[in-house]
Order: sequence, then C-alpha cells, then structure tokens
Amino acid sequence: MALMDEIGQEKQRISERLARLDAERTRLEDQLNELEIAERVLTRFGGKADTIGERRRGRPAASAPAAGGKRRARDVQKAPRLTLSEACLKAAQAHGEGATAKDILSYLSSEFGMTVRANHLGAALQRHRRAGHLENRDQRWYRTS
Repeated sequence: MALMDEIGQEKQRISERLARLDAERTRLEDQLNELEIAERVLTRFGGKADTIGERRRGRPAASAPAAGGKRRARDVQKAPRLTLSEACLKAAQAHGEGATAKDILSYLSSEFGMTVRANHLGAALQRHRRAGHLENRDQRWYRTS
C-alpha cells in the first residue's frame, strides 16, 4: 500500500510541476509577443530601442559585454515582413470560393499575426480593386486571373 501512496504522490508532484511549466510558458509567450510588437513599432517609426534610450540619458551607445565576456549574436536573419497589400492578396487567393472582408481579416490575424484596422483593410482592398488585382462580387473578394 505504501508503494501506491508513493506513486500517487509522485503523480501529484509531476502534475503540479506541469501546471507550473504551462503557466511559465504562457507568461513567456505573452512576454515574447509584447516584445515583438514593440520591435515592430520601433522599426516602423525608424528608431532603435537601445540607442534612443541611451542617447536621451547621455550614455554611450555601446553596451558593456555580458558576464563571462561573451556577447549575444545579433546577426540572426528575420523573416521578411509582408505588407498589408501583399497579405490581402494572399488572403484572397487562399479563399478560392471568395472571401468576405471578415474572412480576410481573420486570415491575416491567424496566418501572419497582423492586427489590421477595418478601415485600413477596406482601403487596401479598394486599391487592389482599382488596380484590377481583386474584384468584389456579392460582398466577396475574388482574385482576378
């Protein structure tokens, strides 16, 4: 009977640890998303986070090496970002049977992680309509061939 109690306690301990790890993973995902949003905002407005803050405070732009004398590599290539215009065309193409504006908005959010205001999406769709890339039939957007 003592062996069964030990197994039960071990299962309980492991399940509690899993719950803690899930909570930590969720917290880290949220933190990563916030950092990515901040990075997009900074790149959009042409600033760099570390140099702007340090110049305002009068510190030199170069930072001191991390403990152990090693610095993190910043040469990591990032995936090219899609413009709203390109993403709209891809979203309309993904829906072969035609897509409503709401379908396109949800596709942009789920596939590309883009948060787009409705009026900006409407303007982009209308630009494509005027350029002949998209057509609107029965409140659905279709890619022209």
